[in-house]
Amino acid sequence: MQIKDMFRKKIDREIQGVIIVGQGEETNVAQELEEYVVTRELQRHFADFFAAYKKGIQGTTPKMGVWISGFFGSGKSHFLKILSYLLQNKQVGDKHAIDYFIEDQKITNQMVLADMQLAANTPSDVILFNIDSKSDSNGKENKDAIVNVFLKVFNEMQGFCGSMPHLADLERRLSEEGRFEEFKEKFEEEYGDPWESSRQDFDFIQDSVVDVLSDMDFMSESAARNWCEKATEGYQISIEDFAKRVKSYIEKKGNNHHVVFLVDEIGQYIGDDSKLMLNLQTVTEELGKECMGKAWVIVTSQQDIDSITKVKGNDFSKIQGRFDTRLSLSSANVDAVIKKRILDKTETAAQSLRLLYDQKATIIKNLIVFNDSVEKKLYANAEDFAEVYPFVPYQFNLLASVLTSIRTHGASGKHLSEGERSMLALFKESAMQLMDDEMGAIVPFYRFYDALENFLDHSHSSVIIRAYDNSYINPEKKEKDVFAINVLKTLFLIKYVLEIEANVDNIVSLMITSIDDDRISLKAQVEDALKVLMRQMLIQKNGSIYVFLTDEEQEINNEIEKENVEMPEVITKIAEMIYEDIFSSKKYQYPSFGGRYAFSFNQAVDDRPYKANQNYDIGLRVLTPWYEGGTDDGTLRLLSGQGKEVLVVLPNDDAFLTEMRAYLKIERFLRKNTSVQLAKYETIKEAKRVEMRERNGNAKLYLTEALKEATIYVNGDVLHTSGKEVTSRINEAIGRLVQTVYHKLSYIDAAMGEADIRKMFKTSNQLSLALGDTGESNVHALDDVLQFVAGNSRMHMKTSMKTIKDRFMKAPYGFVEDDIHWLVARLFKRGDLSFTVNGESVNLNNRSEEEIIGYITKKQFVDKLLTEVRVRVPENQKKAVRTVMKELFKVAPPADDEDTIMKNFQHYCENRITEIERLEP
Repeated sequence: MQIKDMFRKKIDREIQGVIIVGQGEETNVAQELEEYVVTRELQRHFADFFAAYKKGIQGTTPKMGVWISGFFGSGKSHFLKILSYLLQNKQVGDKHAIDYFIEDQKITNQMVLADMQLAANTPSDVILFNIDSKSDSNGKENKDAIVNVFLKVFNEMQGFCGSMPHLADLERRLSEEGRFEEFKEKFEEEYGDPWESSRQDFDFIQDSVVDVLSDMDFMSESAARNWCEKATEGYQISIEDFAKRVKSYIEKKGNNHHVVFLVDEIGQYIGDDSKLMLNLQTVTEELGKECMGKAWVIVTSQQDIDSITKVKGNDFSKIQGRFDTRLSLSSANVDAVIKKRILDKTETAAQSLRLLYDQKATIIKNLIVFNDSVEKKLYANAEDFAEVYPFVPYQFNLLASVLTSIRTHGASGKHLSEGERSMLALFKESAMQLMDDEMGAIVPFYRFYDALENFLDHSHSSVIIRAYDNSYINPEKKEKDVFAINVLKTLFLIKYVLEIEANVDNIVSLMITSIDDDRISLKAQVEDALKVLMRQMLIQKNGSIYVFLTDEEQEINNEIEKENVEMPEVITKIAEMIYEDIFSSKKYQYPSFGGRYAFSFNQAVDDRPYKANQNYDIGLRVLTPWYEGGTDDGTLRLLSGQGKEVLVVLPNDDAFLTEMRAYLKIERFLRKNTSVQLAKYETIKEAKRVEMRERNGNAKLYLTEALKEATIYVNGDVLHTSGKEVTSRINEAIGRLVQTVYHKLSYIDAAMGEADIRKMFKTSNQLSLALGDTGESNVHALDDVLQFVAGNSRMHMKTSMKTIKDRFMKAPYGFVEDDIHWLVARLFKRGDLSFTVNGESVNLNNRSEEEIIGYITKKQFVDKLLTEVRVRVPENQKKAVRTVMKELFKVAPPADDEDTIMKNFQHYCENRITEIERLEP
């Protein structure tokens, strides 16, 4: 079955798919009313509107403002036009507008129908207009622009001159005195042409007007001449006077007469202009106050009034009270209308489609998939498939967003902004392109571009037009249906839409043309097309997202591409990202002793050190896909073993490098005083700033993923770890390297500090051992320090504290200063080392304990404190001193080191001499 045979009504029939307020032929009105679909949502809106309108018929009300909102293409203008037919009780042939609603049971609620009938029976002047088209070209600059447009259409409704309010006042005066027809007849006799066709050229017909007015005795010649001179001057009318003029007109008409102003696209006209918003507020307020429900203002806007006042602030909160009735048209309204007016199927077709879906439901679900965060409606069931076919449910909402975004970003020409492309028309024309295809074909999203093309801004359509002449894109010179160009059309349509990401998988889903498509094959085609389009610079890739480029954007991109960014700049930026952001640790914290040991490491990317003057024992080197050294497994194992560094080898995917290079090119371009002069340049520059941030974010994202997947070499072997987190993987690798390089760090089995040194100097060795000490702490470290100093001593060299620190704070030890201070103090206290400061021997006999501790720990003595192996006093000499002290002084020395013994011996000797001297006469 061909698609064209599925529909109840011919798909190629003429329908008014677009509603242009203020235009339209009478012949279309019957079809408009007959085919108008009242959805559940519209049932409520009709009920709300006519319930409010009834208050002005049965009594008085100041609440006579109606605000109709909805996105572009949602049917606001159509709804407004239908209201105008109902309110003026428009007659089409032998039927009135309301008869279509009654006979077709468009409205099911009898109370609502009664309210509609009441409104239709109430005499009304209905003034339907698009405010932008009725406004003067410089009208918006006038703070009273809206009241002037209202006056213009009010005058036109009465048959008076709209463009020249001075003339309208004359015509009104003539009409009130019953002489307007007489004036028109005499003017035609005098001038030769009818008044209505001549009055626009008032500057050229002033003499005739003066003659006619004086001949009629309506004015004297001088008064008429004076009036003509004033008529060419500016016209001012206050909003209050306008409201009174409308009130006066209503009262003269009598019989509960109403005047209804139906204003299309007020939101677009007002924009961000606070003066126009206040002007609309005041006009509505004054009409409500003066006419009390006999004059109504009904407006449409893309924006809901709440969102406008929220943006504008408290100044505009009052306007919400002026538009008490608010009706919002949603996308559900459009779905239902299109299904009813365009896609309604015959029973046979619907049954065939339901059967087809039941057979291929799983295939269809796997064929059309989207992988971003915003929901895209797909077929819910067989019934839904039959109703929407040959379209896909997501296309309703997405196309609505496309139209709104195109308009918002200025990508549409004037006709599109006036609403000449409705959703209805786009769906109808897109379906017509497939009408000869067999059942199973699906409308791909790019088909909507063809229906829009003639209404688009040149900077967008010209890109696609030129693509047809590009032999790389269209080698066969086809006039239509070029796959790569269809991809380009798709990317244009979703360029400004936030609801969908233009990644490969989503583009493939948008390109589906049949439920029998092979998605894998189609994806390959799409990827090839994207590569061609990128090479021709019609699109660009930001991370995983593809972006359509306008003419201006292409020109800017060409300028950016000319910027020269060298590879070392990219690597430097990548290094900064790694070592300042992703893996920002500057030191490896050794797990023992609560983080006492922290090892700095050299940082490098490829062959470039991240910072100058790095000279640590260990290093971390990240190798990118741009690294030109050997990257085979054997070479890397050898490097990691010999170089005392961890090698992090990134996968062979340079996406993060490409993104970073793009970031740097844009950054350099924006810094320069560019010669590119374009009308939209500032907007594009701002977009490039946003893109620059996105590129940087993409580079970081891809780099982080690459680091997670990297192969890590340490100690000549590949690190095998179950974790994927970057920091933990690298830390584990550096930890293993530390254990290898600083293999003598384990010599420290007890963490000592300055407090321990003080305690040691106050405690004798004998006492310490007497308390059951199990043995010397850090014994291996003490041995190595002693051997180092002894080696120098054998060569008759003294060893400074600085030299000891330089030796033992580096590999293979990695001790900290506190360790070394304690080790030197311990060796001194044990009597293994002797000290010299400024050439003078230092010991406990000539310096206090506090002074000696200062020499060891304070930085100012690090070069001055010299050590050497102490020549031990023979044990028999120490024994002789002890014997003398015991026999002479009756005491035993408390310590075992010679300095302490000597100090004590001297102390007792001095005391004994003092006693002897005291006994002398």
